[in-house]
Amino acid sequence: MLALALAGCAGSRALTPGQSTLAEVEAAMGAPAGRRQVSGETSLYYPDQPFGRKVFVARVGADGRLIAVEQRLTEEYIAKLVPNQSRRDDVLALFGQPYERRTYERLQREAWSWHMQQWGVLPAGLTVQLSSDGLVREIYILDERNNGERDRP
Repeated sequence: MLALALAGCAGSRALTPGQSTLAEVEAAMGAPAGRRQVSGETSLYYPDQPFGRKVFVARVGADGRLIAVEQRLTEEYIAKLVPNQSRRDDVLALFGQPYERRTYERLQREAWSWHMQQWGVLPAGLTVQLSSDGLVREIYILDERNNGERDRP
């Protein structure tokens, strides 16, 4: 799986926005883990979870040409989620399926998690908590260095 993720990342370098076709994207990056279509645009999801910390999304326009390949597990994309406004579908559109799902019945929450790198260097975990009505309620970025434990003197 790790080799596939690395091949997908390397394969995306051979692609050219505005020129590469959907078929060329899939030939270079492999079969996507997920696919979404909205208003003629197709998003192909390439996560490298659980061992990696990225989710690449190849966006292909209605004309069948590549728009961009984006690494989505960044502060820029996380900031697009707004607690009490964003919905389950917004999270899936940004990041694809989570690496892990947990249900907290007493809190009436479902937590979706991905591994990421905060500020591009620090190992972190993104957790998005959703209420039963599908609204994003809380967004957490947790330090994953030393399993989240602080160094002790």
